[in-house]
This record gives sequence, structure tokens and C-alpha cells, in this order.
Amino acid sequence: MNLPTVITNLVTAQNNFDSLAYSNCFSQNAVVFDEGHTHTGRKEIEHWIADANERYKATMKPVSFDETESLLKAEVSGDFPGSPLVLSYQLDIRNGEIQSLKIV
Repeated sequence: MNLPTVITNLVTAQNNFDSLAYSNCFSQNAVVFDEGHTHTGRKEIEHWIADANERYKATMKPVSFDETESLLKAEVSGDFPGSPLVLSYQLDIRNGEIQSLKIV
């Protein structure tokens, strides 16, 4: 599967539980929407993913990527009910950085 570099970096950071590397995939003012909450800015995203890593210990394996819609589907496995699940990651990528991410 041919993924943009920033998505490959995001998946690697997630699977290594590296919250700093994960947050560095985003622009300074990026926005993440997950579980009914909005997280704005790289520092807040770093704290959000560190907390999620601690709670869920989730890893992700890309299943498909629709370049036209910038939609990544990934199998996510971890410490949560129903694991593994296939989640959709709606991304806005500009200039090699993620501007927004909505996880559904």
C-alpha cells in the first residue's frame, strides 16, 4: 500500500507508543477529533496520544488508504472491548503535515 510519508510516520509512532513522534506528524495548530473530544495544537495532541497509549496500548495496521478522500482504514488492536476494530482516520494533510484528524 502506498501511503504518504506522514501517515507511515504516524503508524510507526503509534506502534512504538512514541507520543512525541506521533505529535510531530501534525502541524503546530492541528486539530484531532476523537471519542467526542477535540484536541488542538501539537502539545495537546502529544498529551492526548500519551494518555490513549497508557489506557489502550493500541497498535494499528493499515488496511486501505483512499487518496482522493484522504481516508485511512486501519485495524486497531489493544486493551479495549471489541479489539481488534477497523477504524477510519479522516485526514487533512498539507505540506507534509497533518492539519486535522478525525477518528471514527
